[in-house]
Amino acid sequence: MRIAILGGTGDIGEGLALRWGYDTDHELVIGSREADRARAKANEYETELDSRGLDVTIEGAKNSDAAANADVVVAAVPAYHLTDTIDAVADELDDAVLVSPAVGMQRDADGFHYNPPSAGSVTALAADAAPEDVPVVGAFHNLAAGRLANLDADLGIDTLLVGDDPDAKSTVADLAGGIEGLRPLDAGGIANAPEIEGITPLLINVAQHNDRLHDLGVRFE
Repeated sequence: MRIAILGGTGDIGEGLALRWGYDTDHELVIGSREADRARAKANEYETELDSRGLDVTIEGAKNSDAAANADVVVAAVPAYHLTDTIDAVADELDDAVLVSPAVGMQRDADGFHYNPPSAGSVTALAADAAPEDVPVVGAFHNLAAGRLANLDADLGIDTLLVGDDPDAKSTVADLAGGIEGLRPLDAGGIANAPEIEGITPLLINVAQHNDRLHDLGVRFE
């Protein structure tokens, strides 16, 4: 399967690229607003994987070129860039599943707080921005970027999936499950996204106030 990670030069994009490169044989392409930056990051990821004895090719391209011909497009960009990013690649999303891991947050003196857009959730915002025939799945919201990108770290955590297209959600579940130690769980439709996205600021706040919980994750048992 061909996976495009838009904003793949950021923290979550890096973690997903490294984990999929390490644990699977999917084709990976890193997207960015600047093609040169995407290619440079793709080379960095290849170098890291090569140091672990893996010969993996990762492409880098401008976001629109990265999205072209991809089976799954992960919009691993901050919430405030999400709509613009989807608009920029909308013509390239034919037959692709669009995945949104973004969470709207704001920070004050007390910590981080969930800040949903007027659509109700960032996943819903992505669904509203995507072409009508493009299924959207919310996933990877609550993952600690540092833990994800550290290939020496055992994950042992869950990721919650929301989406209104069962086939698209199944596709993303398979991709998530291909990462060792990451268990995908179905959390229903996009209407349930606010409850999932709201976990992320909670985890950050807990991690900041407790020693040895910097890369906190969630496991449901």
